[in-house]
Amino acid sequence: MRKNSVKNTRINGEVQRVLAQIIRGEIKDPRIAPMTSVVAVEVAPDLKTCKAWISVLGDEKAQADTLAGLKSAEGYIRGQLARTVNLRNTPQIHFIMDQSIAYGVNMSKRIEEVVASDRKAAASDKGSENEEN
Repeated sequence: MRKNSVKNTRINGEVQRVLAQIIRGEIKDPRIAPMTSVVAVEVAPDLKTCKAWISVLGDEKAQADTLAGLKSAEGYIRGQLARTVNLRNTPQIHFIMDQSIAYGVNMSKRIEEVVASDRKAAASDKGSENEEN
C-alpha cells in the first residue's frame, strides 16, 4: 500500500477520529488537558506504527503533562483503537506535540495588535489634520 493511497488516507482519517474520541471521552488521567485535539495522524503503510500530532491549548507545563499522560495511557488507547477500528495490525502510537494551533493564535494576536496600532495612528493623523485647518 502506498503512503498516499486512498486506502491509507481513509485509515488515517478513521484513526484520527477514533483517537480524538478516546482522548476526549474515555481517558480519565488528570494530566491530560481538557483542550487536547488530534491535529493529524499518519499511519505507516504496513500498519505497524502511527504518528499522532497532538495540540494542547495551554502553557508548556500543560503540554508536557498531557504528552506524558498520553504516553502512559498508550496501551489503553491502543486497545480501544483495536476494538473500534478493524485493522490487520493495531499500530504502535507515537504522540508528537504540534505547535501549529498555538502559533496561529499567537500570530492572530500580533496581527490584531498591529491593526489596532494602525487605526490609532490613522485616527491621530486625521485629528492633527483637522487642527491645522
